[in-house]
Amino acid sequence: MSPSTYRKLQDKHVLIIGGSSGIGLAVAEAALASGANATISSSSPAKVTAAVSSLSALYPDRTVRGLTTDLSKPSAEADLVTLFEAAQTGIGPINHVVFTAADPLSLGGLDSVTADGIHAAAHMRMVVPVLVAKVAARYLPAANTSSLTITSGSVSERPTKGWSVISYFAGGLVSLARALALDLAPVRVNVVRPGYVDTGLWGHMSVEEKADMVKEVEAKMPTGKFGAVEDVAEAYLWLMKDGNATGTVAGTDSGALLV
Repeated sequence: MSPSTYRKLQDKHVLIIGGSSGIGLAVAEAALASGANATISSSSPAKVTAAVSSLSALYPDRTVRGLTTDLSKPSAEADLVTLFEAAQTGIGPINHVVFTAADPLSLGGLDSVTADGIHAAAHMRMVVPVLVAKVAARYLPAANTSSLTITSGSVSERPTKGWSVISYFAGGLVSLARALALDLAPVRVNVVRPGYVDTGLWGHMSVEEKADMVKEVEAKMPTGKFGAVEDVAEAYLWLMKDGNATGTVAGTDSGALLV
């Protein structure tokens, strides 16, 4: 067995869409630590610049490039083509694509949800992932060493009162990954299903509200810990490296589905 057998990301090019913060940034760092080169993309120029600066300092022997792409617009498909072209031109052929991008949730409960609100929330969660797959299929080498990994959530398996629409989106992403695994074969397509994770998506809470929420969650979880991005990132690494995994749901949720 070659010494490189388990260094499957060495010198590979990973494109992380949503890679300037939260889980996406952790995936970028984990990929670099595993010997890959990375292109990170998000809609915030300031976050992209800061992330590239930080990652480049941590991994000076790896290549990191940042691109600003706002996928919230109707031109999302054309913008994705521009992104993939720029990423490929900057570092070389893309081997793995990870999609973690999301906008802040603004939906209320079922009694207050509106058609416009559903359409707006669905864009990044239902429309863009399909377009990412459509465009990625043109750029990823047709082999089981290539992969696309999208992101859902544990609410797809354990709904929360007041989150009917989000549960619907999350479940749809799981079904989408399985169907895309057939459409893009031999390229592998998988989905990570995080539970509660400490990211900026909780920024709408005050410090006290978040602390209370974390305490309540940790009291219930078998691990006794709120999810950390550096742990969740390992699920994405597994799905990129395991050439036998496709149509797979990787749950990383502190054991939330057991309680």
